[in-house]
Amino acid sequence: MNIQIFGTKKNFDSKKAERYFKERGIKYQFIDMKEKGLSKGEFQSVCQAIGGYDKLIDTDCKDKDLLALITYIAEEDKAEKILENQSIIKVPVVRNGKQATVGYQPEIWKSWK
Repeated sequence: MNIQIFGTKKNFDSKKAERYFKERGIKYQFIDMKEKGLSKGEFQSVCQAIGGYDKLIDTDCKDKDLLALITYIAEEDKAEKILENQSIIKVPVVRNGKQATVGYQPEIWKSWK
């Protein structure tokens, strides 16, 4: 397994995801979204794995103006806007090669090889 956890240090679900892999002795790499974020290739790979970038959006994010903008923007511009403003992405984003999840989802991680 090649686990990458994209999250923030203060996010509760990100901490739970780290603890999940740590307790099972599974090596992982933590990427702080405030410092680095997803590259364009990683973003597209995650979107493909989860079934579209709409599932990446955190509807409870603090920036309601940005959320409204992304909700009503033209479809072809959405991906670029989300990539520019990654604070709107629900964390943690957990990747294992081509597989990915958004949020805390241990029931899916259990099936990963």
